[in-house]
Amino acid sequence: MASIPHLLAFPISAPARDLNPAGPQREPARRGCCPRRRALLESAAEQHEGESRMDTRKLNRRQAVALLGGAAALGAAGPAFGQAEPAKPAQLVVNHSGGSMGTAMRKAFFNGFEKKYGIKVVETSPVDFGKLRAMVDSGNVEWDLTEIGGQDAIRAGKANLLDKVDPKVVDRSKYPATAQNPFVFASSVYTTIIGYRTDVFKGGTQPKSWADWWDVKKFPGARSMRNHPTDNLEFALIADGVPKDKLYPIDFDRAFKKLDQIKPHVTVWWSTGQQPAQLLLDKEVVLATGWNGRFYDIIKKGAPVEIEWNEGALKQGSFAIPRGAKSPYWANKMLAELAIPQQQAVYASELGYPGLNLESLNFVDAKVKPYLPTNYLDKQFWISDEWYAENGTKAAELWNAWMLKKA
Repeated sequence: MASIPHLLAFPISAPARDLNPAGPQREPARRGCCPRRRALLESAAEQHEGESRMDTRKLNRRQAVALLGGAAALGAAGPAFGQAEPAKPAQLVVNHSGGSMGTAMRKAFFNGFEKKYGIKVVETSPVDFGKLRAMVDSGNVEWDLTEIGGQDAIRAGKANLLDKVDPKVVDRSKYPATAQNPFVFASSVYTTIIGYRTDVFKGGTQPKSWADWWDVKKFPGARSMRNHPTDNLEFALIADGVPKDKLYPIDFDRAFKKLDQIKPHVTVWWSTGQQPAQLLLDKEVVLATGWNGRFYDIIKKGAPVEIEWNEGALKQGSFAIPRGAKSPYWANKMLAELAIPQQQAVYASELGYPGLNLESLNFVDAKVKPYLPTNYLDKQFWISDEWYAENGTKAAELWNAWMLKKA
């Protein structure tokens, strides 16, 4: 199996220091020492003055510096050194993709968080980068934590829309170095692959590559693909003979020319993650591209569906704290919950998306492991979030124009 640390590169440029879309009301907390540290400094100074009056002695300069420096260090240390935690909010709002993912997160993370801290977890969906930007720009941030795609995470980092993950609260010591971005918490690995009905393609007769997917004579039947350029541009190029490690930069002309060939055979262009699995269940299609976790969710319930892992498109699932969130400390506590290996194993068992804590696979049942994309890294390829961060707008415009054309 290919090495996870080698593959999970996820760079995000640090935001400019002078950019603050959250509004001027956040500036005081960013200048000089924080309010908690300032209060400790003032308290230390008052204590020093009282003691000086009581025994009519004055501290020399070195003693004063030592006293104030100790108070400052205590302030920087935060709750871990005996300081009171920030007040608990009545609720923590977590934005994610919904569907079976939300069900799995509830079981693996949210129920335990509510029991541990007495804070209600309110779930919202769908994930929306435009809404994230609007919230931060207006200073009215509704989400404490949001799922965020790799491309959007890069854009959000550059636009200074995110708060840093607090390393004092969130333990990522067992994470690959390339999955420890300061602004983004890498929560899972997933892949877009082929799902197929086993009552149609029996005994290993399913399409085993994107070239096979395009071969409608050898592999007949209604197909479903995502209504989005990501994945489809890559699949088209692979079907046309481009090696998996030579996909970027995308050759738009070549990709769309190949997509022209498959377009008449795609009966449904899906737009939500749950759709392709449901389409297979309802026998509307016999082949569908989709996220492995959504197929796994129906497979474990006995659906006549299986997964072809070859040439899948790998991505990282991630969460981030919007800049200006109402409860950033408790959002970090939720991320800490998401980092616990035993809970990541529960999530992987529920949805088929393994976590990035390298110890988590030790807690996954052997029956589940064949449905995890980490078992097939050598057969798949990583979507380039960096390329889409720079070229995604153009890709979307070309895709939308192509979708309007008659097949």
